[in-house]
Amino acid sequence: MSSITGWSFRNKAAIGLLVVMALAVGVISYLRLPMEFLPAADNPQVMITSIGQGVNAKTMEERVTEPLEQAVMFTKGKTSLFSTSGEGYSQISLNFDSSTNMKEAKAEVERAVAAVPLPGNVMPPFVIQFHTSMIPISWVTVTFDESVSGQEREERLTAIKNELQGIEGAGQISVSGGAKAVIHIQPDADKLADADIPVQTLMGVLQGRGAQASVGERSIDGQAVSLNVTETIGTLETLKRLTVLPGVELGDVAEVTLANEKENVSRMNGKDAVLLTISKAADANAVSVGKSIQAKVEELGAEGGGVNVSVLLSSAESVEHSVNSMLREVLLGALFATIVILLFMRNFRATIVTIVSIPLSLGITLYLLQLSGVSLNIITLGGVAVAVGRLVDDSIVVIENIYRRLQKEAFSVSLITDATREVASAITSSTIVTVAVFLPMGLLRGSLQAFLLPFALTVTYSLLASLLVALTVVPLLSAWLLKGTKEKEHGGAPRFAKFLAWNLQRKWIPLTLAVVLLAGSVGAYVTMPKAALDSSSAENLSVTLEYPNDTPENEVLAGGTKLESYLVERADVEWTMMSVGNSSDDAQFGAVSSPTLISYLVGMKKGADAEKTLDALRAQGGEYPDAELLAGATDLMMGGGSTTVFVDVTGEEAKLAEAAGMLEEALAKIEGVEKVESSQEDLKPVYSFQVKPELARGEEIAQQLQLALNPVPIGSISLNTSETPVWLQPVVDPQSESELGSLTVMTEAGAVPVSTVATLIRTEEPTLYYHKEGKPYLRVTASVDPAKLSVVGTEISKAADALQLPEGVEFSVGGASADQAGDFADLGMTALISIGLVYLIMVLTFKTLRAPLAIMISLPLAAIGAVTGLLVSGVTPDFTAMFGALMLIGIVVTNAIVLIDRVKQNEQSMTIRDALLEAASTRMRPIIMTALATICAMLPLVFGSHESGSIVSQSLAIVVIGGLAAATLLTLIIVPCVYELLFFRKSRKERKATNDSLMKEAAAGTEV
Repeated sequence: MSSITGWSFRNKAAIGLLVVMALAVGVISYLRLPMEFLPAADNPQVMITSIGQGVNAKTMEERVTEPLEQAVMFTKGKTSLFSTSGEGYSQISLNFDSSTNMKEAKAEVERAVAAVPLPGNVMPPFVIQFHTSMIPISWVTVTFDESVSGQEREERLTAIKNELQGIEGAGQISVSGGAKAVIHIQPDADKLADADIPVQTLMGVLQGRGAQASVGERSIDGQAVSLNVTETIGTLETLKRLTVLPGVELGDVAEVTLANEKENVSRMNGKDAVLLTISKAADANAVSVGKSIQAKVEELGAEGGGVNVSVLLSSAESVEHSVNSMLREVLLGALFATIVILLFMRNFRATIVTIVSIPLSLGITLYLLQLSGVSLNIITLGGVAVAVGRLVDDSIVVIENIYRRLQKEAFSVSLITDATREVASAITSSTIVTVAVFLPMGLLRGSLQAFLLPFALTVTYSLLASLLVALTVVPLLSAWLLKGTKEKEHGGAPRFAKFLAWNLQRKWIPLTLAVVLLAGSVGAYVTMPKAALDSSSAENLSVTLEYPNDTPENEVLAGGTKLESYLVERADVEWTMMSVGNSSDDAQFGAVSSPTLISYLVGMKKGADAEKTLDALRAQGGEYPDAELLAGATDLMMGGGSTTVFVDVTGEEAKLAEAAGMLEEALAKIEGVEKVESSQEDLKPVYSFQVKPELARGEEIAQQLQLALNPVPIGSISLNTSETPVWLQPVVDPQSESELGSLTVMTEAGAVPVSTVATLIRTEEPTLYYHKEGKPYLRVTASVDPAKLSVVGTEISKAADALQLPEGVEFSVGGASADQAGDFADLGMTALISIGLVYLIMVLTFKTLRAPLAIMISLPLAAIGAVTGLLVSGVTPDFTAMFGALMLIGIVVTNAIVLIDRVKQNEQSMTIRDALLEAASTRMRPIIMTALATICAMLPLVFGSHESGSIVSQSLAIVVIGGLAAATLLTLIIVPCVYELLFFRKSRKERKATNDSLMKEAAAGTEV
């Protein structure tokens, strides 16, 4: 690599031009790179959602879920299949291996689902495959004045949706709470009876109506003309005058009205509202799309006309704020690293030479990210923030060696190049080692790679760029800025050399201490207490109020509006969005729930204490004795807010109930568990008509009862140029069991009460059915005190493991469908491959197997500091902490490489022990400088504000800081001890030879 340094001195002008170009393209790339919250990634899951309004859970399970499960059971790449069947909905989740091509998987599932025949009252299923681009960009609310008619509302809403859809980069838009104009035909049973007209006759009232037909061409008055036949029913009055039977019009036997129907209820601050949830296209810039939506909404809102349009929330603002905050933390990290260098070097010129690698490396990195198609997001900027301290490491080692040589020798260009060549091998191998840690991430496939690869590319680009700068720009700047300087000679660290010599003579003491510390840190990690969740600074809350499934709709809405009023009136609440029920638009995103579940999204005022609000909300639970009220903090970008832990009971169906009962009893005893319930306990009354085959046909009875009890679509008419559906409303509304039995049906014997041809049986059936791989399982749900959520989760796992289960039954804590162990196993395998590559690179560098082993001992030493850091900070280890541990593999060995490289150079003229003492004394300063620079550069990640998005990397920063601090201090002592142990025979011979030589010299001196 020293040839690169020589080339740079021969081409100074070219290097200067390249520096300017690197800075320029870096700025341009930053302005052009799209800003996102997360990198583009597929979720390895496909969801099938079906809605059947009014269909009970058992029917949804048997007629919808099970046929769909059979159709997709053997989809290529599928690892597991789970389903939930509830009142009016069915949801199937297929999990895939991370290496699966999710677009192909979705297409295969869509083909299989399309071939499944489903009941007529069930909507065609939606097949959803989630992608990070589907994270909503904006939530837009639309409210109407009372003066705006229902049909005008529908037209205006469609126009608003089309305007927003036309924005460049806008993706899917889902509508919640939207109303559609429909025409209701309500038959009058008495008038129908008087006219002797069966209700089925009304179903054909629009048959053959609204014709639009071409009947040919003729020559009329000497011209060729086309002949058409048209019929338009354009008003309600025309519809009422349609003939049912000779002499009887529709208006004579039925009431015809125009109504507005909603699939679900959506309210904003106590008023009916429509919520538009807007996502972006996969390749669009989140920030620019969000700003375009904001501008378009302001334009639409200014039009007035009884329509109020406003942006409720914009995640684009959060994305921009998160990215800019992370960038600010990067700059702060660079500043801290600069201060560290200045304090150690005590030379302003040398500091300038060193820190020039930061802007240059960042400029090159941003340009390479743009070429790679990677966006600016919290993952890539987190990589930059982590790498900032490491960017100056190579430059520090180079400038420190140049600076040290200048203290002993006169300035010359050859001195600069020689000093750079001395450390070129060490910094090259240490940089390549760090890059090698992230290289195996390229071997991963699927969604895990999509998240980890951008981070790895960012770190790799920045480190390779910093190495290039250290070998080219830094020597040139040193020759320019340090020319003519004469520095005071640095005397090394004689006290540390004496301390190390003492340890080398008594190796068992430091090595035993290191083993004890390592064992203690492992034990501490296993028993590490989990921190309680702190929601005081939350900006949004998620609140749910769930009634039993047999609760009438009007009671559910009454309870929902009561809690809504409480929230709206609170002084610390900015806004409240309430929603009830399912809609086809929500189902497209997999959002389906029980019709008796009311959901609230609450926006907190700035500075409000969300924890106090949550406590007050939970205290309101007593006001709703028949419902369950849950409240928690949520993040619109990352989700959250759940305060329940569930355990799935799988195995032989006959033994599930027994096992679930045992589990409920065990969980109820755990402190912090407020309520335990099982899916088998949530029952709802079901009335079944068992038709007597000898008296009637079951299919005919079912069709008649369905017509009598449910609205039926019979066609549409063109009302005010808009196609409006026409629904025939039910004739009867039975309120008791006796009224159900007296319903009239037509049989071969004539009109008879249904009780004469069928037996009415009342049963209690579950309202939720869970399947795993097509087989039933039960779910036990524990509502947990939010302040003890993480602790209770561990206790629940212990309680479940301690139970003596019936043979063939298993528990899965947290939900069987939440099992993501495969991805963590991939990360563990990545770590093992990285360690192997690191060792291989060091063997190639030092041409020996033993010296790299001494360097590798720094890895377990890092674990001591990483665990200590987590314990002191109280931060719960998570996935990012694991990623930090993976990073440590590449970071901590660099100091040991710099040390052992010097040892190997010294061994050419010194004994092993003297080489170790001189290397530790000489390289102690650059090792501590590089470590402190990296640590200080990462401090902003630890203390960054919650809203900035830097909390995502907080645990990573703590692991890296703690691990690097401990590894640096222990490396200077433990690595020399281990190195001498690995070469103990050679070292012992050298010491013996030295002692013999000293004794001979002493003897010779005595004789003289």
